[in-house]
Amino acid sequence: MNQTARIEVLAGPEARRYDEVRAVMPRLANGLSAEDLAAQAMSDASPGKWHLGHTSWFFEAMILARDPAYVPVDPRLQQVFNSYYDAVGTRVARGARGLMTRPSLAEVLAYRAEIDRRTRNRLETGLDGPLETYLFELGLHHDQQHQELFLSDLLALMAASPLDPAAYPAEPRLAAPASATASSDWAVFEGGRADVGAAPGAGFAFDNEGPRHTVWIPPFEMARGLVTNGDWLAFIEDGGYGRVELWLADGWAAARGGDWQAPLYWRAERDGDWSVMTLAGRRPVDLAAPVRHISFYEAEAFARWAGARLPTEAEWEYAAITEGDSLSGLFGEVWQWTASAYAPYPGFRPTPGTAAEYNGKFMANQMVLRGSAFATPGSHARVTYRNFYYPHQRWAFSGLRLARNAGAAGVAFARALGAGLARTPKQVSPKWFYDAAGSALFEKITVLPEYYPTRQELSLLRDTAADIVARFGAGAVLVEYGSGASEKTRLLLDAAPDLAAYVPIDISPSALDGAVAQLGQAYPALKVLPLEVDFLSAVRLPVGTPAGRRIGFFPGSTIGNLGPGEQRRFLAAARDMLGDDALFILGVDLIKDEATLVAAYSDATGVTAAFNRNLIARAARELGAAVSPYDFEHRANWNAEARRIEMHLVASRQLRFVVGDHEAVFAAGETVHTESAHKFDRAMVEALARRSGWRVDAFHVSGMPQVALAVLSAI
Repeated sequence: MNQTARIEVLAGPEARRYDEVRAVMPRLANGLSAEDLAAQAMSDASPGKWHLGHTSWFFEAMILARDPAYVPVDPRLQQVFNSYYDAVGTRVARGARGLMTRPSLAEVLAYRAEIDRRTRNRLETGLDGPLETYLFELGLHHDQQHQELFLSDLLALMAASPLDPAAYPAEPRLAAPASATASSDWAVFEGGRADVGAAPGAGFAFDNEGPRHTVWIPPFEMARGLVTNGDWLAFIEDGGYGRVELWLADGWAAARGGDWQAPLYWRAERDGDWSVMTLAGRRPVDLAAPVRHISFYEAEAFARWAGARLPTEAEWEYAAITEGDSLSGLFGEVWQWTASAYAPYPGFRPTPGTAAEYNGKFMANQMVLRGSAFATPGSHARVTYRNFYYPHQRWAFSGLRLARNAGAAGVAFARALGAGLARTPKQVSPKWFYDAAGSALFEKITVLPEYYPTRQELSLLRDTAADIVARFGAGAVLVEYGSGASEKTRLLLDAAPDLAAYVPIDISPSALDGAVAQLGQAYPALKVLPLEVDFLSAVRLPVGTPAGRRIGFFPGSTIGNLGPGEQRRFLAAARDMLGDDALFILGVDLIKDEATLVAAYSDATGVTAAFNRNLIARAARELGAAVSPYDFEHRANWNAEARRIEMHLVASRQLRFVVGDHEAVFAAGETVHTESAHKFDRAMVEALARRSGWRVDAFHVSGMPQVALAVLSAI
């Protein structure tokens, strides 16, 4: 009676789960040709036909063959479909799997069907004890692993063809889509004593996920979002693949030997844009999507470039457990490289028997990835999962999430400054101007008589606000990028009393807090949803944002401070975030006579010079750099060919600039380029808009000196 009850329990839900899991790979194979399923792109990959057979062989070798009286379906297939289980017998070398034209696809599917029949019969009679029950669970999760490998290997095969073939009309997604958060928004973790690894009785886990053990985790910060394609393009355009100081020695050798210039499957097109090969064919690179198909070496180099690092696997697991809801893309987008080598946990013991070779023998020279990818079945992902690949491998669905030591913002400044001063010619991003002192100086610049952009844009907004707002429609949501004090926004708010919400985006918490407080008093009925993030990294509006039409607002000619590639990436990312019916109000400064332009960036009272020198003052204050701001002179000049004003700091004498581990030597008269301000005409704005997914619906121009407000609509 007890035996009968045991059989009924196992034959019900276990058989249903078995059928559900085993049905996935044939569905993925449906519609593909026999040739698609027989070819092998490279020695790391395997043919789809082999995956179909190997995952069936696994149940035969691990469970069915435990019966001493068992007779194999076809003993010859043991060698063909054995992967790396040396204790089971001989096997075909991995790189030769694509040479196996026999068995045919029809014979493989018949073998799979027979193994399914025999396994269901075994489930009906009952599994024999805890070990066999575990091996059955292992077989299901092994099948799910190969469902993802089926797709990654198929993509490698499709990418090898000059025809750029699409395997599917749309990419198969085996996991639910993840929400997106900017990778520049950081969560802070206190760390301390923590238990990591799979706990006994907590559900299925591979043997390498245990035993659960205690670790000490120092305080750290982790990016709330994944690194995006847009982030990666900035790395490429900053010469990331050619800067040896960013790379590990083996990584540099791999990048040079493989001629890496971008993630795997990316291609530079003739129009200057990038495309990427996907399972649905070649597509334009989606700037807001998580970057995929990067090696550990690339991830580690990017982290250095970003002034951050990769998280350890203990940090990743701790963050996922303690604040997982606030970290987007933990699961269901890309596997995330960690800084941890794949090694056994203290007290690790492999699964007894044949399955002992599943994980343990690979614990050398590989790195751990955490999370799961879009191609990972949702029921296969878990917080303790330890995926692993060699550091040079790129064909997996791998990406990254950044981490840094607690309080490491100063470290990021030091690294960025040191890296910029090591370049030839020397160049530092203007974003480092804006500490509290720099922000106060910029506010003074905006009211200088020479600095016309703010004054002229305010006047133009007063004249055109009613016309611009008439395009919004009721219940719209105004999204301002780099909002600062939100002063210009009031002109639009006054003209649009029926706005549903206002979303100011700014990296400065003090600026956001001040703006929210002031706007709350002036517009008590307005829903204000601040977003504290670098506006260049914003990919998702705050939770609770109303559903009305999105209106982007980017005044102040700030678009001109971005390089041409950054301009396009920013507007394209804004287009993706705001949606298909969005509008965008873009402020630009127009090309004009050189004297007016230079005076605006080199005022007679020296406020702009103090703003420029604040970069040096900040290095001295925050980083202890033994250098004075007055060792540098401010210079602004008009670069007619590039159509931009350039700000430089010019060394007044020969000097050494030491920042942490970085040292830069300046010759007298040598400069560091600190900011560019690109100027436009209407044709340039229209071309930029078209390349970024917008069109110009209106172009309002102020009086002299001229600035413009372009009203863009999504296309």
